[in-house]
Order: sequence, then structure tokens, then C-alpha cells
Amino acid sequence: MLREIDLPLTGSYYPVGFRVNIATNSRDVLAAAEESWRHYQPEFECQPMEFRVVIEPQGGLAPQPRFRAQGHIFTVVSDTENYAVVDAQGWFACFFLSEKTAADRARLRWYYVESMAYMLLAQRYVAPIHAACVAHNGAGILLCGPSGAGKSTVSFACARAGWTFVSDDCTWLRADADDRTAIGKPHQARFRDDVPSVFPELAGYAVSARPGGKLTLEVPLSDFPQIRTASRCPIRALFLLDRRTGARPRAHRLPHGEATDQLIRDNCAYGPEVNAMHAKAIRRLQDLPAWRLHYESLDDALRLLSEVMLSEEIEP
Repeated sequence: MLREIDLPLTGSYYPVGFRVNIATNSRDVLAAAEESWRHYQPEFECQPMEFRVVIEPQGGLAPQPRFRAQGHIFTVVSDTENYAVVDAQGWFACFFLSEKTAADRARLRWYYVESMAYMLLAQRYVAPIHAACVAHNGAGILLCGPSGAGKSTVSFACARAGWTFVSDDCTWLRADADDRTAIGKPHQARFRDDVPSVFPELAGYAVSARPGGKLTLEVPLSDFPQIRTASRCPIRALFLLDRRTGARPRAHRLPHGEATDQLIRDNCAYGPEVNAMHAKAIRRLQDLPAWRLHYESLDDALRLLSEVMLSEEIEP
């Protein structure tokens, strides 16, 4: 059963400011956690998450896992030697993984360590939003849209043009706060594997598979010191990205609540109670101005965003 297995290596980390305590028998696990969260400091009072990560010598490299949930129990299963179980009520997760999986730290972080931490935080403390976030003169905007709408590439293009980068694909709101502050992950960005054709400076970064099978390229933003980053910003506007071949570039104002209703519909289903908590947090944004952005090229997207921000005099 491995109930009493010795896990002598321990560390505490602070994903987006919340504490997680990790006990393990592998230095690779602590190194992975360090890669993910070394930039974060303790920020929020919370019950610490407890992770026990058991690494065993047998087994191969974890294939893409399946994520399942019933009640307060979540499972992530790649195969018989690579899986995890999360108890959202006990605020606890246990992992049983192979040495080969632990040695592939990008896979370990993406499939297991990071995903389980953020899944747990979403049960109690934060409301995740499927949106990138950038700031223009201190005013944050959410870049929303389905997979393939261009959230990561538009946010990076904005950052290259002098905007502040906050998050590339997922942004959080504090579930128990009354403000409209975006919580981001500004230290890294993930792109589709063909992104070097758009941003040649990203060629050479390692490509790995993410849940869903898409190949992604992970880029530490510290490699680009000219890019400004921030882990927080006040949200002042929302843009729904609509990228289409041959689209006429334009931005049109959306009716009150349409953008936030879309964000709520697109959110993951965690059960009625948690879903209601997330919807309440997201609806704090419904009075903000929102636009649908039709574009084909990144140049058009950046031009339209700049024009709207200036014409509307959106302030931080």
C-alpha cells in the first residue's frame, strides 16, 4: 500500500501566493516545484495544500492522462505506474509516478504538480478564467476566447510592443474579494509548437505535449528582459477574440453582461457549489466595457486594442 513509505524530502512553495507543502522521495519533484513557483512569495492566508509525491523505479514515461472527478475526489491517470488522487475536502493530493516521469520535469509539472495545485485552489480560493491578461498604462484587459483564438500570441505581441504581460491563457480572480484584480502567471508562457513562424525568437525552445494532445512550447519570460511583467493588475476591460482568415479587422462593443456570461459558460465544471462561487466572482466584471475583436493578423489585433484603449480613455 506504501502508506508508511518514507518521504524525507520536503519543501514549501507558493503557487500564485498560496502555500503548498510537498513531501517526496525524489529531488526531481522539488526541482520541478521550484521551476514552477520559485518566483512567488507567501501572499494569502490559507490552509496549506499537502502533496505527497511517491516516485518508484518501475514504469515508463507518463502518457497523456485522463482527468476525472466525482464529488470532492479528483483523479489524474496516465497508466498503472503514473497517477494521482486529489481530495478537495481534505486539501490533500497523493501522487504515484515513475522515475522516468519525474525526470521529465516539464511533463511532471504540466500533467501533475501544477495542474493539481491549481485544481485545488479553484475549489476554494480562486475563480479561474480562460483568458490571457495584459496591461496598458496600468489598466488590465482580459483577452478571452476559445482555444485557437490567439490569446497567447496576442498577449505576447502586446508584451513585445511595450504592454505589461500578466498571463497567457489562464487568469484568476480571488473568490472572496470584492475587487477586480487579475492574478496572473507572468513568469512563463506556453504556445503552440508552430509559434516560431510568428515569433522567430522563440525557435529552439523545447516542445512537449499538453493535456488534449496539443504540442506546446514553454518559454520563460526571464529570457526576454525587455518585456515588462506583473503578477497583478486591475481589470478595466474585456475583449473576446475572434480570429478568422479573411476577417475584416474591427472591434464592436458588446451588450452588458455578454462577455462575462460567455466566460462563465466556458469555465470548467467543478460542481454546483464551486461553479456558483466562480460565477459570482466573474460577474464582478460584468459592468466593465467589453468588445468583440475581429482580426486575422497580430498587427491588426494590436492596432485595434491600442485604438480602443486610447479612444475609450480606459484608466487604471
